[in-house]
Amino acid sequence: MKPEMITLKHGDATIKMPASSLAKLALASTFALVLPPASNVQQITAHSVPALGAEWPGQGGINGGLVAARGDVPAHYLIIAAKDVGSLEWGGRGVEVKGLSKTDGYTNTQVLIGNDDERKYPAADACAEYQAEGHHDFYLPACAELYHCWVNVPDLFAKDTWYWSSSQRSAYGAFYMNFDDGYQDYTGKYGELRVRPVRRFFI
Repeated sequence: MKPEMITLKHGDATIKMPASSLAKLALASTFALVLPPASNVQQITAHSVPALGAEWPGQGGINGGLVAARGDVPAHYLIIAAKDVGSLEWGGRGVEVKGLSKTDGYTNTQVLIGNDDERKYPAADACAEYQAEGHHDFYLPACAELYHCWVNVPDLFAKDTWYWSSSQRSAYGAFYMNFDDGYQDYTGKYGELRVRPVRRFFI
């Protein structure tokens, strides 16, 4: 049985097609007008990115600037929590934790909070427990990420104190940052320094 054919004419143009094909096209056109696109993901545009140091609505904190892709970590914005979570010990004095880096605070924090030794890591734990605007993926920044904060938004941090990074120097020390002059050094893990959580917003 031959399909029912329909002929469409517009000016000098003529199209002949099966009625079923025309019906599918008509339905598809209707849905395209009524429904949003399947990949209705809001794209980040230059005008939608808050200024450095400004709150980023819905992201749980403040825009700390764009971080270039490095290794397996794609490019992302660093979102800085609006406030410190206190002064805490780094923890784990006498233990050299394996798998920590100077650049990847997220992985550092996951290693520290998942470490199976009996010692606690208060600074990393506090950051991992921090939540804002429905986001529960904050972490203790690595020393390179703290330096990124000093370059971009130093005024978000207290100048009369030091901030822990998640980067380890040795079994007894870890790196910290001073936001008054950008000085980085290391000190004993038992010291109680300021702690500020951050998270990543991938673009």
